[in-house]
Amino acid sequence: MMDFKNARELLALCQERKMLLSEVMRLREIENGEITDREADCRMAKAWKIMKESAAMPIESPGKSMGGLIGGEARKLIEHARAGKGICGDILEKGIAYAMAILETNASMGLIVAAPTAGSAGIVPGLLLALQEAYQFEDERMIRVLYNAGAVGYLAMRNATVAGAVGGCQAEVGVASAMAASAAVELMGGTPKQSLDAASTVLMNMLGLVCDPVGGLVEYPCQNRNAAGVANGLIAAEMALAGIPQLIPLDEMMGVMYAVGKRMPVELRETALGGCAAAPSACQGCPGR
Repeated sequence: MMDFKNARELLALCQERKMLLSEVMRLREIENGEITDREADCRMAKAWKIMKESAAMPIESPGKSMGGLIGGEARKLIEHARAGKGICGDILEKGIAYAMAILETNASMGLIVAAPTAGSAGIVPGLLLALQEAYQFEDERMIRVLYNAGAVGYLAMRNATVAGAVGGCQAEVGVASAMAASAAVELMGGTPKQSLDAASTVLMNMLGLVCDPVGGLVEYPCQNRNAAGVANGLIAAEMALAGIPQLIPLDEMMGVMYAVGKRMPVELRETALGGCAAAPSACQGCPGR
């Protein structure tokens, strides 16, 4: 059976079978879901198509979100870059723009892929789309590497949490960034261990991030944090690909993240009663005030 309960077991399978993380996860989905390889790939291809469309729409036709807190930010970033004024470099500039665009789609009741949640949906596609454009990867390769991201998300859901109400934004944006970093490492030729090291580094760097949606809406500061998540994922992937090892394995880091989340005050776990949500300016800007 191609199954695993934690990152240690996943890495062991990769080493024993001489397979990539994405290959192990793909076979797990086929076996556990009792579906054909074609059915599995069709489902992932559909997810990738939705990801691309949700990133493109707000850039082509920007508009205000349902809550009125965001809208048009992604278009501004793209125009800023096209004017030659960007300071982040092509991959990061596009990655943060696409991530913010997907949050605009979500906040406008558009179709997105929760990866792993709606509030963190922009990070995985944001970074992967930017890398695809920079290196001209075919869609087929991007679809395969999504299984890698899925493996990290599965491990977080099984052994920790991806819910802001349970673990804070470190569990949503943090896990999404870990998924993106791991997938980016494999996409760029890294090893399974380097992928998991990158995921662990991301969780370390985002440890303690609170969930404090202004007005209780998944708009602000969620959109900005998706952009930051892309940057964090890219940094962690670069470090792993450069051969910088991670002292703390992913399993332990997920345990740390979960423990930190449970110790957060309830006001900082998606209740909109603390953090940015309690700032005077945020309160004044809330719809219906």
